[in-house]
Amino acid sequence: MPKSRRLLVLSALLIPAALGFAALKWLPRPQLRATLGRNKISRALETNFDRTFEPVIRRVEVKDFTARQIVKAAHAQEGDDYDAEYRQIAYPGGDIPRGAGACTDVVIRGLRAAKIDLQREIHLDMQRDFRRYGDKWHLGHTDKNIDHRRVPNQITYFKKYALTLPLGTTGADLKSWQPGDIVMWHLPGNKWHTGLVSDGIGPRGLPLVIHNAYQCAEQDYLDNWPLIGHFRVRGVGANLS
Repeated sequence: MPKSRRLLVLSALLIPAALGFAALKWLPRPQLRATLGRNKISRALETNFDRTFEPVIRRVEVKDFTARQIVKAAHAQEGDDYDAEYRQIAYPGGDIPRGAGACTDVVIRGLRAAKIDLQREIHLDMQRDFRRYGDKWHLGHTDKNIDHRRVPNQITYFKKYALTLPLGTTGADLKSWQPGDIVMWHLPGNKWHTGLVSDGIGPRGLPLVIHNAYQCAEQDYLDNWPLIGHFRVRGVGANLS
């Protein structure tokens, strides 16, 4: 291939890559998503960009043992694929195959590392107090395979048994966000999302979060969507309920 043609091909590859890098680095993410739309490819590019290029200013020491176990388990899930498929799983201590999971599985696995089995806890609490949770999926009964993997059920449970903390991300409220905390968001389309606060502080001074929206990643996303829940659990092996 002639040199001029090689340069042309190289330019054709590098220019879009450079433009994409610049867009991910400097354009506000809501504006970028509105322009490009949300699909598997765009979400994968965003996730991998943030993992590779976004700097973590510093790591904070996690002094609380429970929080340390939660954060360690959350980090271990980074790179897992997104999979919200319904599956028959064991009880208690059931889990879908490793290497994949939904956003709720990040929280479930994180807490399970601290000896807190959300599958068991939520199932038993829904049996005791089904009306409080509401029958949003019109089942008329509990389902130990999936109930704990649904964000609204986690929110109801944590409101009852975990420490509820401020939702603000500025001033005094910012200090309330600690590694291992559980964060809940409300997404466009009336959808819910959840993740865990990591031990990293991002370039804006906000704690990073570990979550799975397409692929599990640690990202500077704490205020990326409207916050609807901020909870903390403490006490290794304690039955929260």
